[in-house]
Amino acid sequence: MRFAVVSTAAAALLLAAPSLAQHEGHKMAAHPMAEHALHAALADPARPAKDKERDATRHPAELLSFMGVKPGDKVGDFIMGSGYWTRILAKTVGEKGKVYAYQPAEFIAFRAAYGTDQDDAAKPYANVVPSRESLGAVTFPEKLDAIITVQNWHDLHLAKSPATLGASVARALYDSLKPGGVLLVVDHVGAPGATPFAVAETLHRGDADATKKEIEAAGFKLAGTSPIYANPADPHTNKVFDPAIRGKTDQFVYKFVKS
Repeated sequence: MRFAVVSTAAAALLLAAPSLAQHEGHKMAAHPMAEHALHAALADPARPAKDKERDATRHPAELLSFMGVKPGDKVGDFIMGSGYWTRILAKTVGEKGKVYAYQPAEFIAFRAAYGTDQDDAAKPYANVVPSRESLGAVTFPEKLDAIITVQNWHDLHLAKSPATLGASVARALYDSLKPGGVLLVVDHVGAPGATPFAVAETLHRGDADATKKEIEAAGFKLAGTSPIYANPADPHTNKVFDPAIRGKTDQFVYKFVKS
């Protein structure tokens, strides 16, 4: 079993990125304070060089502007991977905000480096709180303004996962948010098939329609989508770790809101 992790984003490119991004025909402007904080976050000297190298393809300022993160927010980085988003969020929400960096116990048991990655990402930031509960027992100590999960939803549907895991996680995340709170979900696009999440195990790709239905069933409302990671040249048939497509996969971006 192999888990795909979150990764991506870039300071120089961010400065060139538009502050107004086009999403589903609507222009969504970043909160002025958030835009300034995002620029400062990408320039953070505590960010590893490998993270900054990913900025060019991950467009972090545009994605987090679409999400609506701002200083003072309480945010969850669900399945934080190497901590790419944790570090950016820590500086974006600032001293009055908080980032709950969640790394599943199952991931750490599978690969100990996930635990080390979590420690390394949390250490420089006083406002980052790491947690390592099981996926079946996800909780946060307070209600959150937003939760982000990138390239992870398909991992809830791997062969070794309980069949109901995705649905139970969606409900847990719903319960973890304040009314009006945002859940931002990004995942690799898999070719649609008769069986939902059919290529989660083999190609480590998600199922856009099944993901939407599963999350909406927990009570979320879809508030918007973004083409930020769209790549029509992706045939959807390669494993996401294939060098021919790695870092260039077609990905869907869903913004859900707790009603």
